[in-house]
Amino acid sequence: MSLPLFVNVAGVFWVLTTETWPSIGDQSVRTNIPEKIVSILQNVKQFGSQEPSRLTVLKKWFQVPSRLKSFAIFVAKKASTRSGKVKSEEKELFCLSRKLLNGVDVAKPPINKRKARGLCRKLHDFQKDHKRTRWADVRIIKNWNLFLVEQGLQVYLDSTNDVAAGYKLANNYCRHYDPLYGNTLNSGSKHKLKEIISFMFAVEAREELEE
Repeated sequence: MSLPLFVNVAGVFWVLTTETWPSIGDQSVRTNIPEKIVSILQNVKQFGSQEPSRLTVLKKWFQVPSRLKSFAIFVAKKASTRSGKVKSEEKELFCLSRKLLNGVDVAKPPINKRKARGLCRKLHDFQKDHKRTRWADVRIIKNWNLFLVEQGLQVYLDSTNDVAAGYKLANNYCRHYDPLYGNTLNSGSKHKLKEIISFMFAVEAREELEE
């Protein structure tokens, strides 16, 4: 059974299935990394929980610097829209995040870096407390989506192309807690995996159009 996705490339919507995905984009631009994420998604659907470390394949895809920056803003923007019921301080931080990120083209994000750094500091200060455990100091995260916004902005602002940070961001974005398996890629991860697949195909198709 094919799995359809809707991908917006330069204002044009493509309806993709598992049969048509490999034909989108020129082979000189395209990689096989999106198909590997598709494989992870299919394994989750067929076999259940998968290890988040399988997302390490993204490190190769992030070797193109523009992709890493785009992905960081893609995750931050998505997380900023998922506030749910929150307290007043959290609500203010979500509002500030949406104000910075709403309307931004993730393919070429023209983010004001001064404002992004300021927001990043506020997000970190909100969740800066640590707890000492037997093995290490652990940062206490009260709101995971605000943490993802912070992490995405950090990756975007980093002057280096830290592909490991990109993988860590993807891991934190997709993993979902399951009482049986812990924090893994499972049924609660499927929607986010689909989002990443759609994002990757759109980026590669856009790269082809801009060649």
